Amino acid sequence: MPSSMMYYEDTYVVLPPDMQEKFVTQPELEEILHDLLVDMQDELPRDLQNLKTIPEQVQRLIKTVCDLDCGDRGTWQWYVVRLDK
Repeated sequence: MPSSMMYYEDTYVVLPPDMQEKFVTQPELEEILHDLLVDMQDELPRDLQNLKTIPEQVQRLIKTVCDLDCGDRGTWQWYVVRLDK
């Protein structure tokens, strides 16, 4: 039986366009995505266009995808990582 720890998502690695990876907590990832989405409201990906608030958009991104194309600001990627065995 798998450990419940396998499904615990508290740390992410974020790869900004400059490819300098950063380890962040979920609240930090939410802040990064929020800041990116603030400037993209007129150019949202199709699956985010029906969500009215930025926090809803952030949660959709975290739960369904692992990258965000920010046009001329490049593509940001994030992945869940487990730091403990």
